[in-house]
Amino acid sequence: MTLIEIQEILRDAVRDTARKEFGVELTQIAAETPPKTELGDIAFPVAFEMAKLIKQATGEKSNPREIAEKLKAALESIAQVGRVEVAGPGYLNVFFDRSAFLAANADAEPLPNSSKSADMSSPKVCVEHTSVNPNKSAHIGHVRNSVLGDTFQRILKATGKRVEVQNYIDNTGVQVADVVVGFIFIENKDLAEIKALDAELTAAGKTFDYYCWDLYTKVGVEYQTNEELKEKRAEVLHLIEEGGNPTAELADFVATRNVECILDTMERLSIQYDLLPRESEILHLHFWDRAFEQMKKLGVIHLETEGKQAGCWVMPFEEHSGNDENETDKILVRSNGTVTYTGKDIAYQMWKLGILGLDFNYRHFHKYANGHDVWITSAEANSNEHPAFGGGETIYNVIDSRQSYPQDIVRKGVAAISPERGEKASIHLSYEMVALSPAAAEELGFQLSDEDRKRPFIEMSGRKGLGVKADDLINRLETNALAEVEARHADSSDEVKRNIAHQLAVGALRYFLLKFTRNTVIVFDFKEALSFEGETGCFCQYSAVRANSIFRKLAERNESLEDCRAIIGDGAAVAELFATETGSDIWSMAVLAARLEETVEQASKQNEPAILAKYTFQLAKAFNLFYHNHKILVETDNVKRAVLILVADMARRSLTAALATLGIEVPEKM
Repeated sequence: MTLIEIQEILRDAVRDTARKEFGVELTQIAAETPPKTELGDIAFPVAFEMAKLIKQATGEKSNPREIAEKLKAALESIAQVGRVEVAGPGYLNVFFDRSAFLAANADAEPLPNSSKSADMSSPKVCVEHTSVNPNKSAHIGHVRNSVLGDTFQRILKATGKRVEVQNYIDNTGVQVADVVVGFIFIENKDLAEIKALDAELTAAGKTFDYYCWDLYTKVGVEYQTNEELKEKRAEVLHLIEEGGNPTAELADFVATRNVECILDTMERLSIQYDLLPRESEILHLHFWDRAFEQMKKLGVIHLETEGKQAGCWVMPFEEHSGNDENETDKILVRSNGTVTYTGKDIAYQMWKLGILGLDFNYRHFHKYANGHDVWITSAEANSNEHPAFGGGETIYNVIDSRQSYPQDIVRKGVAAISPERGEKASIHLSYEMVALSPAAAEELGFQLSDEDRKRPFIEMSGRKGLGVKADDLINRLETNALAEVEARHADSSDEVKRNIAHQLAVGALRYFLLKFTRNTVIVFDFKEALSFEGETGCFCQYSAVRANSIFRKLAERNESLEDCRAIIGDGAAVAELFATETGSDIWSMAVLAARLEETVEQASKQNEPAILAKYTFQLAKAFNLFYHNHKILVETDNVKRAVLILVADMARRSLTAALATLGIEVPEKM
């Protein structure tokens, strides 16, 4: 029986006793984890809340400690409880039957839902993340979005949710138009020449997205002095949005090639998608037209007839009135008839929730190395069978915090159209930016002013070419990790060493981006990200590798976990061990390992992957201390040795499962 199941049994017992003995109905029953296992395994301060409720109902005062004593008797009758203590003025400290708990959890899945598929009949959850403009390579800021989104969808799946992962492709936006302007008006290339360039780059071991990175920067510089070129942007953007012309065809090739490169980058970090919805289809399949008609019919938007927004279709919200900075986000259709990002987002969000009444066409786009398929939307209907996309019950949008206001408009707009779904159906998983320290920026060769050097961080800008390309960072991490692996395992094959280096690099980067809470600005620092010590992914991986070594040695001795379970027998000797000071330390390790499911649930409810990252590090640190304090395989007391091995296995499995949920693999050796 898992920790969460025991907690629910205890809560039910408290709830039933409160009703039968005191006539009190409890909806929420708070529980606390004592700071030390010597004080109990779970604590309930519920007697104080019950005393208040009893007084409200009867007008009579009740002693919380007397209430706690009656609750104690009820809890002690539960099979999974060893004993209950009433502490202070009325705290209930519950101690589990530790030998029974070990027997029940020694071979249990640390995450019950991780090894089985979600129920396909259960409501779907959609997670949209990455959504990089397909005009150049991804940088470290984009990777934070992707790692957050990918980890969160893994967390949701670990709780049993049916999840669809989407990566929105803004292939008709101004950033794509800028690169097209560069190809056509600066480099004088047509589509055939761009395709030839792509082939040349591939043959030379270079990538198209890197080329576009430099071209995009060049266009930004030219715009500063060349007004004629800048005017071409609007012309090109119009042709791209219109479609069915050579410029739109050229832009489609540029965007699609960049998407392919970005998917390759993300796959290096074990990040995959189910669907790539494209903005072009939202326009060409008239998603916006349908949403626009629904909003006009419901009176959600209105046409402004005077002032600076005259001629615009606007969605007003009183609580945001008077904020000039955000007024433009309320505009869904500009006075020239073009649809804003916010307007298109509302139409897209309605489709994701299954309330638009229209659907995309789809075509197969890519098959990952593990066989997983990713699909892309298409303007052309085809006969290919495809999964059912969209129609989610809850939508999570991973977008940086600077987009909080337009996301609020989208959420309120969808809720106004579909009040029965409400605002809770759409959740903005916001995060702060990744910046560079001034030292890191200069290390990368960027020229900074004296004013820049005084800043706590330097914001990255793709237009200025200021940033760390994701692939460059991964390559650099892999090179550093490979040097470590070669120093430690010179006799291993090159393939094994490269694979371990890759696993370490991905672990280092993913953990670095996950250990900070979403509302924290990350100031990227090379030394910290590459460190193999302290609170890092590499340290957590090292702890798991160390745990695996125990069981490799156990197998070499022809011993098994089944042998250990047989040794602990009826549990009397185990209970005696857990009652000692040494046993208390062993129990602390066991109960921490058992808290993975609870931690994942908490990370899911609070929409915060950092909760799981912090737990993973705490578990890794605790296991290392456990490993040093106990000579596990050479312990002479058979019962104690069996308990140590079983608890070490619990820690190993929880640590491996936690790392997997963070998207981090455990290397064969380090």
